[in-house]
Amino acid sequence: MKRFLALLLPALALALPAQAQLLPNAGAAPSAGQSQRLDRIVAVVNEDVVLQSDLDNAVRSIQQQYASQPGQLPPLNVLQQQVLDRLVLMKLQLQKADDQGVHVADADVDQAVAEVAQQNKMSPDQLRAEVQRSGEDFGAFRQQLADQLIVQRLHQSVVHDSVAVTDSEIDNLLASPSYKAGEVHLAHIQISIPGGADAAAIQAASSKAEQAINAIKGGMDFNAAAIRYSDAPDALDGGDLGWRRMDEIPAAFADTVTNMKPGDVSPALRGPTGFHILKLVGQREPSKQIVTEYHARQILIKPSELMTADQAQQKAQELYDQIVNKHADFAKLAKENSKDDTTANLGGDMGWFAQQAWGGAIAQQIGQLKENQVSQPFQTGSGWDILQLLGTRQSDLTTQMERDQARQAIGNRKAEQAYDDFLRDLRANAFINVLVPELRDDTNTPADAGKSS
Repeated sequence: MKRFLALLLPALALALPAQAQLLPNAGAAPSAGQSQRLDRIVAVVNEDVVLQSDLDNAVRSIQQQYASQPGQLPPLNVLQQQVLDRLVLMKLQLQKADDQGVHVADADVDQAVAEVAQQNKMSPDQLRAEVQRSGEDFGAFRQQLADQLIVQRLHQSVVHDSVAVTDSEIDNLLASPSYKAGEVHLAHIQISIPGGADAAAIQAASSKAEQAINAIKGGMDFNAAAIRYSDAPDALDGGDLGWRRMDEIPAAFADTVTNMKPGDVSPALRGPTGFHILKLVGQREPSKQIVTEYHARQILIKPSELMTADQAQQKAQELYDQIVNKHADFAKLAKENSKDDTTANLGGDMGWFAQQAWGGAIAQQIGQLKENQVSQPFQTGSGWDILQLLGTRQSDLTTQMERDQARQAIGNRKAEQAYDDFLRDLRANAFINVLVPELRDDTNTPADAGKSS
């Protein structure tokens, strides 16, 4: 079961914030032979609740994932607090999505199931059977997928109107002395400071960060320290942030990372939300982006009210015969017959473009043509196309792609900050009451950031 859950995010290609990561098996049914006991409410989240069974199932799943390395897990009470925090945060996001009318259709979930099955080289029916064979509830599996899709759409709606990137921002980033090219692989430990924290809470967080650093200096593996000390949503993944471009790193940390070597661990860095400890796992230099560009022209024949699809195909075949067998002028025929508004008046000239720029059908054809060769009519989403390759060239798109990456980095940074602010506000205005005393953590619990008792 673990391998299916590990594939959920890549299979769906979701650009979710770290705070919305999936909790494995959070809704799974108890396995056969597991002791049955009266369920209880462990936390109230606005008008919803987290049950002991929800928490137990999620914790048990984490323990199963680390069965071969149990020493990397923190003490049980700390693990329960971390998992409860993630369960509460997921409920808050789902509640907000429901308030805003964000939903997913069964067809969307079916597609997600199909993609997970494909990642595992199975059919959907085989996936269902395997999930059930593992002792898990397939309905809960589907619900987790649905919840992830809902949170993704909530994220998109939150950042859509608040994130815009201008050309001047891109210019400023690329011209900035702090701009560094290349990529780094980072891991982190985050010790959060609740909003409105007093001096005692800040000191407690600082002390916890120092404990983590001392543990690492004493020989504890960084990933194990992240699991034990970090309260970031990715703590249970060892704090791994993956590969990131240098321009994606917050400016407050960029200089520190620049002066680190692979394997180095930073001191505790104070950020806007708490203390951060970074490990540089690896780094790689930027490479030139050399791509093949194509120069081509086309004639597009579209079906219409006056021309059926079969007639459009026949018309395209007639034009192809005129060009190839009668040596008719391609540009003249394009001006007279092509229904592509952007190229018809240019004699069908499409200019220079990357292979995928005009879609998959044209990309497939252009890759098979020799210079000056005319393609047989082929079908696209718009109609029937005839393509002539005029030339190819190798282009250095490093500068263009650098600007594209800078735009994406600025956008990602703004989106991450916007959603983080959204989540902090969501917590601050929520009623969160952890009913089980041993599950409360004064330095890391949603209750500190929200209205709780």
